This record gives sequence, C-alpha cells and structure tokens, in this order.
Amino acid sequence: MFGSIKNCHNTKDFRKLAKQRLPGPIFHYIDGAADDEITYKRNTEAYNTCDLVPNVLAGIDNVDMTTTVMGQKLKMPLYCAPTALQRLFHYEGEIAVAKAAEKLGTMFGVSSLGTASIEEISELVTTPKLFQLYVHKDKGLNKDLIERCKNSNFEAMCVTVDTAVGGNRERDLYTGFTIPMKLSFSSFMSFAIHPKWVFDYYTKPKWELSNLKNHIDAGTSVMTSIGDYFTKMLDNSLDWKGVEEINKNWGKQFAIKGIMSVDDAKKAVDVGATAIMLSNHGGRQLDGSRSPFDQLSEIVDAVGDKVDVICEGGIRRGTHVLKALSLGAKACSGGRMYLYALAAGGQKGVEKAMTNLRDEIERDMKLMGISSLDQLSRKNIRFR
Repeated sequence: MFGSIKNCHNTKDFRKLAKQRLPGPIFHYIDGAADDEITYKRNTEAYNTCDLVPNVLAGIDNVDMTTTVMGQKLKMPLYCAPTALQRLFHYEGEIAVAKAAEKLGTMFGVSSLGTASIEEISELVTTPKLFQLYVHKDKGLNKDLIERCKNSNFEAMCVTVDTAVGGNRERDLYTGFTIPMKLSFSSFMSFAIHPKWVFDYYTKPKWELSNLKNHIDAGTSVMTSIGDYFTKMLDNSLDWKGVEEINKNWGKQFAIKGIMSVDDAKKAVDVGATAIMLSNHGGRQLDGSRSPFDQLSEIVDAVGDKVDVICEGGIRRGTHVLKALSLGAKACSGGRMYLYALAAGGQKGVEKAMTNLRDEIERDMKLMGISSLDQLSRKNIRFR
C-alpha cells in the first residue's frame, strides 16, 4: 500500500494510489478506453520506439524550459489538458487542478463537461486558461459558452472534433458508470469500502455539470453514460464550415483538438486555427487509431510553420515531452497524468505529479546537454 502522495514518484505510483482511493466504476472511467484499449496503450508505448542522443560536457548549469503556445508563455512545455467530471475523482475537482497549474506556471484546460463554472475558474486563477468546447446540437448553448468565456477573459478555446459518436468504452458498460453516479447491486460493495469518497460526494457542494446545467438535464439531473451523451447531445453534423464559424465568433487564440491526419491539419490552417492538438481522445474513441506521437513528424512537416502543434496523449515521463519537442511540437498536454494524482490527493496530488514531471524535464535537459528547448531537434533523436 502506498498510502501517501509523498511516495508517488511517477504516474504509475499515482495510478496505484488512485485505484486504492476510488470506487471501482470511478477509477475505471479514468483508466479505461475504447474496445480492446490498443490505442490507449500505444499512446505511451510509441515514445519507446525512439531514443534520445545526448551531448556531454556542455557546461549546463541552469536550463530554461519556458515555451510560448497559443500566445501564452508557459514556464514548462507541458500543461493540463481539459478533462470532464473532475469532482467525481476528488471533491476539489477543477479548482484543485487550476490552483496547481498556476503554481507551476502552466496552462489549465476547462471542459464543457466540467464541474466548476467558467466564471468560478476565471475569478480563481490568473494562469492561462483554455476552454474546451463540445459543440452541442443546442446552438444557444454553444453561443452562451463562447460568450461566457469571452466575458471571463479566457485566453484560448479549442473545439474537440473526434466525437461524431461516443466511443465503445466497455469498462463503463461492465461497471455501469453513468453521470450522475448511481448505485447498483454489482457496484454497491465497491462504494461501501470507500466511505471517504462516498462521504465527500454526498456532503460537499452538489455535483453538477456547472457550465451546462441551465441548458440541459442530461448528466446533472438525468443519468446518462458518456458514450450516449456524445451520441445524443453533441452536434454530430459538425463540419469544417461550422468550426470556421465558431472561430470567427470567438476571435482569439483557437485550437482544434483531435487532429490526426495531414489533410485535416491543412484544413485546420485553412479555417484559421492558431494551434492543433494531435489527440485520439486518450484512446477512448476510435480504437486501433494511430498515436499522436507516431503522427507528429509528418504533421509538423506539413503545417508546423503555420500553427502551433501540440502533442497530447500518453505522456508519462519528462523524456516523452523532450522527444515530442524534438520532432517539432511546441508543447505537450495530457489528462491521466494529473487525473490519477487528483484522485490520489486533490490539489497537493496534482502539484506533486506536475512537479515530478517538471523536475524530470529539467534533469533530462541537463543530461541531454541543452539549456533551452529550442536546442532540441531531430538531430538528437533516433528511431529504431
């Protein structure tokens, strides 16, 4: 038993502690993916297909790991990607992640399916804030979310585009996971042996989808699975023209999340995106699809001089970040890398997890013989 975040030195440690502290259905929602979970595993395994080539005796004493992405200067080239339902994992939810991101000087993403409001986050932190828009069938809801982000001075927005239907998340089918949570005979014991989680869930402020509750009942007062939510509530007819209109209405830094092909990367440039996020939704949508890292080189070669390319998915180590940056990514992002830590220890857990990764990046830069990120290039990486 780990028992304490002090003993968590990497993502695997936080995953083990999260598994101890969460009821089964909640843990498996974070941990699971689509179908056979091949893509989920591949997202991390892809980084092991190449090696870093260090230079020695470089006299490196201090390193500068700052980067600018979507017009925002970050103190590290890794940020917290927007993820849904965070107060299910720990009662502090997005508040904890936002505060931790601010302490680390990096960006924080807020999901449309978040459990803290746009306004609450804006008043809480000054660190760069990214809003992730799920485009709903309700056009009034989409307009409202954009206007609220403008009024709350969010620096950037991204539209997630890989949710034409919900992925087949079989772990959720086995555990009966829904939002809001419901107890079933098969899951009762899992909740019973995690009394602290149950106590927090029922005694802390009411769980809700804070940014959607005034428009829709699904997920707040009406139970639904995430897969059904994507299929029934999101605008499955969304196309490039629709994304271009959203970008015009937003008028600030704009990213498209879920790009995986060169053709789509070029179309993202054509509709005015300032960044693209290479992402397969953490392997939770199309199982058998490529990993973002595997697609990175060809997309950077095609559009890297026109937009910021962000590699999202599978990040577990500082060396993963350096490998992605060596291929031309401006920054990396991820969800599970901090969600396990949120579940394990709230804000302190997220701070520890992100500090671990920051320290790894700093140490690995020194071992690589570089003092700034712009010294990374394909010269220092070899594929087997």
